[in-house]
Amino acid sequence: VQLQASGGGLVQAGGSLRLSCAASRRTFRWYADGWFRQAPGKERDFVAAISWSGGSTDYADSVKGRFTISRDNAENTVYLQMNSLEPEDTAVYYCAAAISTDSVLSRRYREGSSYTYWGQGTLVTVSS
Repeated sequence: VQLQASGGGLVQAGGSLRLSCAASRRTFRWYADGWFRQAPGKERDFVAAISWSGGSTDYADSVKGRFTISRDNAENTVYLQMNSLEPEDTAVYYCAAAISTDSVLSRRYREGSSYTYWGQGTLVTVSS
């Protein structure tokens, strides 16, 4: 599985961006997907996750109500819609995938170690 993240850029505080994660060479039908981010000098943090069907989602408290994760399985693409962006959202955003038949996400999908496949990252910069 190869993941290609895109959609990052420079935006003013209060603005919006939509990140995309396109997957290729998927050999199974069922994948849970997640977004993580890493700010300069900080550890990688969980942002959001979505089950293979899209019926279950999970968000970090810091983005809940502002970010929305979704997926289009026909296009093998996962999205992260980010609204009301804050300077604290500045980071490199990574998408990740794990083979999963779980219909309901457990908290383990908040851990990076639960994912097997990772994209290359896309930089989001939010100016104040």
